[in-house]
Amino acid sequence: MNINQKHLNHIDTVNLGSYYTPEIIVDLAHSILQKNVSNIKDFTILDSSCGYGSFLTKKNIAKRLIGADIDKQAVSEAKRKLNGANFICQNSLANVSRKNLSIENEEKLIAIGNPPYNDTTSIIRNSIKDVSVQDKIDIDIKTRDLGMSFLLSYDKLQADYVCVLHPLSYLIKKANFALLSKFTKNYRLIDGMIISSHEFSATSRGMAFPILIALYKRDQKGMTYDYIQDYQFKVKDDGVFRLKDFDTIVNYVQKYPNKKYLNQNNKPVAKFWTLRDINALKRNRTFIDSDNYNTVYILMEKLPYYCYIDVFKQYADRMPYFIGNCDVIIDNEKFIKIKECFIAQSVHTNPVLKNIFKFREIPNAKLKIDNYFKELLGTRLGEKYAKNFN
Repeated sequence: MNINQKHLNHIDTVNLGSYYTPEIIVDLAHSILQKNVSNIKDFTILDSSCGYGSFLTKKNIAKRLIGADIDKQAVSEAKRKLNGANFICQNSLANVSRKNLSIENEEKLIAIGNPPYNDTTSIIRNSIKDVSVQDKIDIDIKTRDLGMSFLLSYDKLQADYVCVLHPLSYLIKKANFALLSKFTKNYRLIDGMIISSHEFSATSRGMAFPILIALYKRDQKGMTYDYIQDYQFKVKDDGVFRLKDFDTIVNYVQKYPNKKYLNQNNKPVAKFWTLRDINALKRNRTFIDSDNYNTVYILMEKLPYYCYIDVFKQYADRMPYFIGNCDVIIDNEKFIKIKECFIAQSVHTNPVLKNIFKFREIPNAKLKIDNYFKELLGTRLGEKYAKNFN
């Protein structure tokens, strides 16, 4: 059932994080859920950010269907179009309890949906974000991101299963994983699939980032970050992806401003913009010629690695979207063998470095770099991605 959901303006969409879910993605989430929960008809299914109720359109799937949302017009439309589900208009992140959702303590519960994700610390659309939204969230589940708060709310409701969409970065970025500690100590990822943000028409114009359709099961063992690093994520139409298969640049360089670590014996030879993930690298500068609060100071022995990052940026658009929230990947052993090629390429193409170092041409440097990236991806993700560097 395709439900058209367009009543919010752009600013309200950003602040509520309301990017509605295509039917094909709803079906995919339900198929993952039904494959793993054999007695699903014994459960109550709750979508606490239901919008127009897209995830509650499957009839006779469960014992009860409940939808809740802060958006009055969306709830009104869901009530009008969908029979067989109960809808409540309320802030699902305030006064979170089963009682407020008319769910008995003994009911088996599945949380489902596409909760909003809206990182208030992100620079993306930051000028129109309303940070006061955070003031209306229970203190014990308040985080910098609405989507993380929703995950914590499911733990507060003691849902038996959680089948929701969220950015892959919630799990693969160590700092984000730590913010979800109340959730991760009680839930374990048991299935899921990575999709592109471009599956959503409202986000198809920007840079693609990976979204995980995740299925979690309440489990006393919970999960550690090592569990996530070793987890084989399925990628829609693209095989699998595992963090542990890659080494990253954070093992070799300083990502963040480091002025306090400098002294008379540590003389920087160049300056670099603060590093985040691969998608941020696509947007941001690399080498810079002035001091600011984002400056990373580079010592001579680390210069080859920052040249590597600078060249990696030139190739970043050829990388698969699902590694976009990872740190810059590297095969250090192979890089060391041809590091002069990366230095030469960076000095040759970056105007800031041209003013600091003389360019020394290396025969076949670009070909060697192309082959390096071809092998880097091909040996870990398959020949499909190696072909991007032919």
